[in-house]
Amino acid sequence: MTNFAITNARVFDGSEFHTGKAVIIRNGKVDAIINSRNIPSDIAGIDAQNQILAPGLIDVQVNGGGGVLLNDEPNVDGVRAIMAAHRKFGTTAMLPTLITDHREKMDLAITAVTDAIHQEVPGIVGIHLEGPYLNAERKGVHDPNIIRPMEDDAIELLTRLPNGRILVTMAPEKAATGTIAKLAERGVLVCAGHTAGTYNDIQAAISEGLRGFTHLFNAMSPMSHREPGVAGAAMADDSTWCGLIADGYHVHPAVLKIAIHAKATGKIMLVTDAMPTVGAANKRFVLGGEEITATDGRCALADGTLAGSDLDMISAVKNCVEMVGIDLGEALRMASLYPAEFLKLADVMGRIAPGYQADMILFDDHYTVTRSWIKGTE
Repeated sequence: MTNFAITNARVFDGSEFHTGKAVIIRNGKVDAIINSRNIPSDIAGIDAQNQILAPGLIDVQVNGGGGVLLNDEPNVDGVRAIMAAHRKFGTTAMLPTLITDHREKMDLAITAVTDAIHQEVPGIVGIHLEGPYLNAERKGVHDPNIIRPMEDDAIELLTRLPNGRILVTMAPEKAATGTIAKLAERGVLVCAGHTAGTYNDIQAAISEGLRGFTHLFNAMSPMSHREPGVAGAAMADDSTWCGLIADGYHVHPAVLKIAIHAKATGKIMLVTDAMPTVGAANKRFVLGGEEITATDGRCALADGTLAGSDLDMISAVKNCVEMVGIDLGEALRMASLYPAEFLKLADVMGRIAPGYQADMILFDDHYTVTRSWIKGTE
């Protein structure tokens, strides 16, 4: 169906909840939110059975899913498989994420995402390159043998995605002065991550156009009362966005709550940092020659080092509500509207409102996603 109405839903439009309303979809976009009694006769209806209809969830950090790791399958089929796995859990837009790798692999991944967007693979809006321009002191599971200084021609590589958003995670203290400004001027979204930088390093990066922080608290210098570090700089600044992995493992629920209350409203976005285990029966995979296992939702090496997550977006929303005590509407905004704003796509997605792309999810009171639409296609 290209034109239809969703009725009998608790509609969350990105700002507030509505009851007794119908959402009218025409040609892949939201046409109107009207009284359910006023549905036009030419529109077929879908009964939501009193479930919650919300904007589709947007994930800017997705390493893998459905048994596929982007580093291992940097092609359109790999991108498509990752997106399909996460769509079951409410994700309707994502940035497939390449973990630190060789130059050739970066080229392949950018080409794969370029082709996926050109082929209109549903939900692919860009790519996230997490590394390799990081600080080995905060490497996490990134291969220290591949982490490297930025090459002379790196800016050309990092700006060659012609049809989508490109997000680069880097350690600002390892970049030459002016690098972040050059990237930002050419449309790259630059985030600080895997960084041992100081508060002053981050202030300098923000002045150049740093847009945000990758997985707040993880793989960055911590906050103390005399040296705010990267984490403190991130929470204190009102202009930048912070990604949070709300799985209960990467960040303690109490610290999640502190961060959400400390950071300016609208600047915390939920991310999964998901690995191939999401949406897959096999809960083991190999990264950089080391086996990683997901147990009870926790992805780790044999020595216990966290290695991405086994988290999906609707579970992140649920965890914010049930573990942290965040209002459901705000948790949904953290997973939809705020990432859309970070990506400079808030005029297209992140809301259910006239003129917006019909990216929507339907989920029940147990946070099970029962139906989803991308550009009005179920």
